[in-house]
Amino acid sequence: MQPLTLPPRLLMGPGPINCYPQVLSAMSTQLVGQYDPTMTSYMNEVMALYRQVFKTQNQQTFLVDGTSRAGIEAALVSCLEPGDKVLIPIFGRFGHLLAEIAERADAQVHTIEVPWGEVFDPQQIEDAIKRVQPKVLAIVQGDTSTTMLQPLEELGAICRAHDVLFYTDATASIAGNPFETDLWQVDAVSVGLQKCLGGPSGSAPISMSGRFVDVVRKRHHVEAGIRDSHHQDAQGQRIRSNYFDLSMIMDYWGEERLNHHTEAATMLFGSRQCAIELLREGQDAVLKRHQMAGNAMLQGIQAMGLRPYGDLKHKMSNVVGVYIPESVNGEQVRHDLLNLFNIEIGTSFGPLKGKVWRIGTMGYNARQDAVLHTLQSLETALRRAGLVLPAGAGVDAAMAVYAGATETRHD
Repeated sequence: MQPLTLPPRLLMGPGPINCYPQVLSAMSTQLVGQYDPTMTSYMNEVMALYRQVFKTQNQQTFLVDGTSRAGIEAALVSCLEPGDKVLIPIFGRFGHLLAEIAERADAQVHTIEVPWGEVFDPQQIEDAIKRVQPKVLAIVQGDTSTTMLQPLEELGAICRAHDVLFYTDATASIAGNPFETDLWQVDAVSVGLQKCLGGPSGSAPISMSGRFVDVVRKRHHVEAGIRDSHHQDAQGQRIRSNYFDLSMIMDYWGEERLNHHTEAATMLFGSRQCAIELLREGQDAVLKRHQMAGNAMLQGIQAMGLRPYGDLKHKMSNVVGVYIPESVNGEQVRHDLLNLFNIEIGTSFGPLKGKVWRIGTMGYNARQDAVLHTLQSLETALRRAGLVLPAGAGVDAAMAVYAGATETRHD
């Protein structure tokens, strides 16, 4: 058996991305027991770090062991009882994922949709809330399938006004786009590491407000047979998953340290380092770095004569959709980028299958050299495919973005 020998890929798709080297180093750390005081102290530290990442005072902020989908499922199955109404605004593939998970929890799922490449106006969502009267509003912030970023700033106040819980999946957007848990009155948010946080898939940081925790705890009391008249009237039902039961996970991370699972220590070490890298650089600085890299990539794509996808006013900073020129084979171009230049960009699916590439600038890869190398390599691959392009225009445009930023700083 041979040791791992992976090619040196530059991952410039919609995620996963190359990890920060410090994260990989942290994940090589030897283990201790799950109740060792050193281990539990690091668990406490991780909770404190992610309160800063999420910009929240929520006590219940910790990791769900599993990919970002584990965090989504934990949030939804822990708060939704069979028959509960949930409203899910869908503007891409991952809205459909929220709907599927909610359906599996036997919730009454109500959806509204806008065409891919667009986002919702808050009034559309409030109108639907008034009509449906859901228990939960569940929405994605950034959907990499369409590269769109849904504005959330007004939704928390709307939900509070109508006594609705507000959950969002911010996996693809956190750290690369603004996110304010407390300011926006978000009741629950879950994310993954493999996008702008610069880590591997496999851990799902989550944060819950007191309102959300109360709902989850009441379901746990029902399960334990502690039923008061309110619970009985509501005919509360037990959380259908043991692994994703957030009330039990809260007790595991809390002072009680009640055994629920064995914490994925290596992922905890990696998650901790992702937060440290973000906070060490500074959240505002990381946002600006993603905005700079995303704008440089966008300007480069446009200068090459390629057409970006979707409503650019609402584009995520960390990924851009690019229409595949009709005269070229999109998969052949991706093949050449991967096998000749060791660069991976994304394809698409659903209504965009075969029509759009998705190019990311996330985490460790949201940097000038990665942007320039990708643009130059894409230009070469497109020339090999027979497309006539203005020589060097993409790289020149991207360099102008960075040069302008440098001049502004000097000024």
